[in-house]
Amino acid sequence: MSSKMSQTHIVVLCSIANFINAADRVIMPIAIIPMTSYFKWTMHSQGWILSAFAFGYLSSQVFGACAAKKFGGKLILLLSVFLWSISTVATPWVSHNTFALILCRIISGFGEGLGLPTIFHIFANNISITERSSAFGYLVAAGSVGQTVATVICPHLMWQTSFYLFGSIGIVWSLIWITLYSEKNRGNSDELPLVIIPQYSSIHWRKFFIYWPLWAIYIAHFTMNWSNYIIMHWLPTYLCYLGANSHSISLTAVPYIFNSVFGIVAGNYADKLIDRRWSVLSVRRLMTTIGLVGPAIFLILFCTVNSLAAAIIFISISMGLCACNSAGHLSNHAEVAPNHAGITFSVSNTLATIPGILSGPLTAELVTASHGRWFPVFILAAALNFTGSIIYCSQSSTSQIL
Repeated sequence: MSSKMSQTHIVVLCSIANFINAADRVIMPIAIIPMTSYFKWTMHSQGWILSAFAFGYLSSQVFGACAAKKFGGKLILLLSVFLWSISTVATPWVSHNTFALILCRIISGFGEGLGLPTIFHIFANNISITERSSAFGYLVAAGSVGQTVATVICPHLMWQTSFYLFGSIGIVWSLIWITLYSEKNRGNSDELPLVIIPQYSSIHWRKFFIYWPLWAIYIAHFTMNWSNYIIMHWLPTYLCYLGANSHSISLTAVPYIFNSVFGIVAGNYADKLIDRRWSVLSVRRLMTTIGLVGPAIFLILFCTVNSLAAAIIFISISMGLCACNSAGHLSNHAEVAPNHAGITFSVSNTLATIPGILSGPLTAELVTASHGRWFPVFILAAALNFTGSIIYCSQSSTSQIL
């Protein structure tokens, strides 16, 4: 098998894993409506069930990156997908016991939290720099497709079937992964490698927090996720505010489709710019600027329209442009810290999960204080995006610092 084909298979398998990851993540928010009707859960119980995932997700980020370095990406990604898939399949069986269901959700979050840091580790070790942008583009796009497919399919299935279906897909993926993927170098020893395999060394944790190029990535990721969590959590509610009915709420899948398409296009375009002798730093800054400033502009336009159609168009373009970040700061980890890309991403992703905790209550407070108006919510998100773009463009680097 050629090195090129090897890289292609790695990207395909990891992208499919991210597809399943993203799909599994949206099943419970959809299924909890009929589940609540069946089990007569209180609002308090629903809150604990939904938030339990985040506890597991946050707890496994750094662990996943460290484990991938020590035990290898093959084993840890296998463990990741298998854990979340088994817990997904088990969900209908334990749902009659709230405590058991919460524990199952924590395990699912823990498994999914291992996934992306491990994939970043695998990409840093196997994907050449000239193909890295498109690799991350396909990875992010696959996640958006997973969310879209689950959002469209799950409302039409029995809630038990949704868990069985996507959990089983994950188990099948695990069997394929353990059979096909090998971390052994299959290239010809007489050929120059496309990827320089990093030589690992111990490093003090303080090093992950003292360099501005790393903080530029962390801040860009944080601001990107603030807008994403606002859209993920509140878009259906806001569309109802604009007069959407139960049928038109299904249009919330459209922004994820835009995100998928833009992610692939942006990744390939970024790689072409590098082939045309653009500096990697210029490409990373350009894509991050498009991925943060573009969504900020369309978020402001989004909250100024009263037409449902116009709102869907603006928010879809916003989510589409956001996908350019996959060829921007999200690809920057493997350049500034090729030996520790999984760890730097896990630190970044942990910090970028904080908006998922804060944006919910803060959005409710802003809307309440504004007497039902949503304008402050989107202005805040846009302002954070502008700030993140400025910091990233002024402080980012593609020189190795770790």
